[in-house]
Parts: sequence; structure tokens; C-alpha cells
Amino acid sequence: MRYLPHTPDEIEAMLAVIGRQELDDLFTSIPADCRFSGLPEVPGPYTEWDLIARFKELGDRIPGAASRSVLIGGGSYYHHIPEIVRALAGRSEFVTSYTPYQPEMAQGTLQGIFEYQTLTARLLGMDVANASMYDGASALAEALLMALRVSRKKRTVALSAAIHPHYRQVVRTYLEPGGFSIVELPVAATGRTDLTALPKSGELAAVAVQSPNFFGVIEDLVLAAEGAHAADALCVTGFTEPFAYGLLRNPGACGADIVCGEGQSFGLAPSFGGAGLGMFACRQHYLRQMPGRVVGETVDMDNKRGFVLTLSTREQHIRREKATSNICSNQGLCAMTAAIYMASLGGSGLRRVAQLNHDKAEYLKHVLLAAGATLLFDGPTFNEFVAVMPSGFQRQRERLAERGIIAGLEISPWYPDYQNAFLFCATEMVSRSILDEISEEVRS
Repeated sequence: MRYLPHTPDEIEAMLAVIGRQELDDLFTSIPADCRFSGLPEVPGPYTEWDLIARFKELGDRIPGAASRSVLIGGGSYYHHIPEIVRALAGRSEFVTSYTPYQPEMAQGTLQGIFEYQTLTARLLGMDVANASMYDGASALAEALLMALRVSRKKRTVALSAAIHPHYRQVVRTYLEPGGFSIVELPVAATGRTDLTALPKSGELAAVAVQSPNFFGVIEDLVLAAEGAHAADALCVTGFTEPFAYGLLRNPGACGADIVCGEGQSFGLAPSFGGAGLGMFACRQHYLRQMPGRVVGETVDMDNKRGFVLTLSTREQHIRREKATSNICSNQGLCAMTAAIYMASLGGSGLRRVAQLNHDKAEYLKHVLLAAGATLLFDGPTFNEFVAVMPSGFQRQRERLAERGIIAGLEISPWYPDYQNAFLFCATEMVSRSILDEISEEVRS
């Protein structure tokens, strides 16, 4: 049903007030060559079954669709999603794009988010986690804003150049209009952040690194935390692949103060780059500066267990200038899905899948090196790594794509100094025969 809130008479009256003749006159400030005229060519109409077939046909044309073998990570990962996750997350009680927070109406959802917070805090080794944020990039930007609030008068943060380029772009969008300064830390020969470049001025509010970083290299988080604290700054660690903490020592155990990152790997399909899930956790000491919402456990007047939204220091609850975040909603269903996924796998399941990811990536690394590739960095990796490929790989990559294998992401658009270098990723979804097929193509 079309939604037309205004009658033609009302529209005419409004145009008369602002001195316009027609609705199109509202868009005259847009250059004519930037405006589309006429009607878009939309095929159809289709029957429902024809429409489904049409979308399937379009989907099959898209490189990276689920029917292909994808060896690209770079912040979005193809993992197996158990059917129990789809079945439970798809229940009508949970399916909403908005976060229900009225405790008398949404005890199930609130308990689900409470469980998500608990699992997230355990995974990352932190004291508290919030009810999630938009995605990993906005979570990192909010973490740095939080560090600036904690440090009060400081206005500079340090950001590793090995953090995902899109995340750094979002951080600049958040911080630079506010007059905050960003110092970028270079990448060492190992692929890790060069912490010797940390400023010693004592003006830093935070030092941010990502582990595993954009190159797949595992950072020395203990060293990063010590460096940040020596500079009287908070240590902020990010991630794009939370499965890494199924094997690696978590950031909390390494001394991080704030941990944030992308949780898409936990039960969410890559789709077209979203929806994502911003995971966010911190030390208890900084709880009241944490952005977003927290669901707490309590008892009612009859001493029955219940869940409520608490510590929601946002603009609709307190004065706007005192709000810790302008994020007004999250993607509650994504957080619920991640909670179901983590609970379904359990600690042993997460470790097993993480081990599969690591082992397959190491195998791919081994066969590519045998086929003539070299590693760009020699630091340890989890399920991604950057390889400098032999000449002619672009054509080989195209041939692989024609066979449904998406092999590697060229990183030179973001790092021009690294030519002919490709980021490879192997998850539990990639078979050994596919890995061998890639190496054979490179040898040819």
C-alpha cells in the first residue's frame, strides 16, 4: 500500500508558502546532469516464483556468492552457520530490527542480550560488555572517543597503520571534525605495529592496534598494552575475526583496557558487507564511560529474576551534552544471533573451528610458498596472510574466478608500497582440494 501522507491541496499550499511551483523545483540545487529523468527500467511484473528465480539468477552472477569458494577475508568471513542458529534466531519473538527494551514486554530478548554480553566479556577477557554496536568500525571509533572522555583534557590518539583501512577511515570521520588529532603508527618488517614510533609526550589518550591485524599478523598485545600504559594512555585493541580468540590469548589477559571489533563471524552471513555486529567490552573501572546500552540482571518486588536496560547514558535519557554516545539503537537481532552461535558451539566448539581455520591457512601458506610465492611479512598469523605472488598471477586469479574460486584480495589500493601482494584467507569452509587447485594454478 502506498503511503501518501499529504493531499494534492496540502502539497500545493506548502509549495506556495516556500515560493515554488512544482515538487521538482525542490531539487533545482542539484546539477541537471546529476539528476535522473524519466522512469527507471524495471522488468516485470513477475509472479512470485518467477521473482525468486530472477533473484537467484542475479545472485549467481555475483562473485563471492555462497556457492563459490572464497579465500578473501579482509574483515568479512565465510563461516559455516549451523541450522540451529538460523532456527532459533528466526523465531518471531526475536525478529525485529529494533532493540526492544521495555522489561515488561521483552524479557526474552533482554535475557538473550544479557547472555550475549556475558559470552562476549568471557571471550575477550574483559569485565563488562555492552549490548553491541553497529559494526567493528564504529565500535573502534566509539572506543577512541571513550578513551578521550576518560583522559579528559587529552586530544590525541595513536592508530596503527595495520588496522583495517576502512576502520581507520571511520575513525577519522568521527574524530577529526571534533578537532582531535590522530598519530598513525607505521608497520614493522614483521607486519606488526612499530611501537617504537609511539610519541613520548604524554598527550596520548589511547593507543589502538588490531590483532590479528589487516595483514593477518598477530600483534604482541602485551607489548602494545605496556607501551600504551608507559605513555599514560589506554590500550584499545580491535579485531575483525573474533574466532582468533578461540586459540589466542585474549586481549584482556594481555592488558588491554578497551576491546572492540567485528562479530560478523559469529552466525552472520557476509551478505553484501553487512549487517555487521560491533562487539565492545572494557574494564569495570571505565563502565560509566562505555557507549551504548547494557542489560542488567535484577529481581522484581516478588524477588523473581528479571532483566532491565541499564546504564544507557544516551541523549534521550540524560542531557545531550552528557551523553557518551549518539548511537540510539543497535542491531539487536545480530547480537542475539551471535549469542546463539557462541552458545551453540561452546568453548570447545569455538576452539575446534579456530584450529581448523589456523591449520587450513597454514596449509595454503605452505603450498603457495612451494608454488613460488613469498610472504610479505614473517610475523605469526591466524587465518589470513599476505603473499607476494609471482608475475602472471592476475590472469591465474581470473581463471580461478571463472571456476568459482575467489583467490586473494589485492592490498595495493590501500597500501601502494605493497605491489603484487594479496591477502589470502582460509576458513573451515574451504576444502583441501580447493587449496591444492589454487597452488597448481599458480605453478602453471
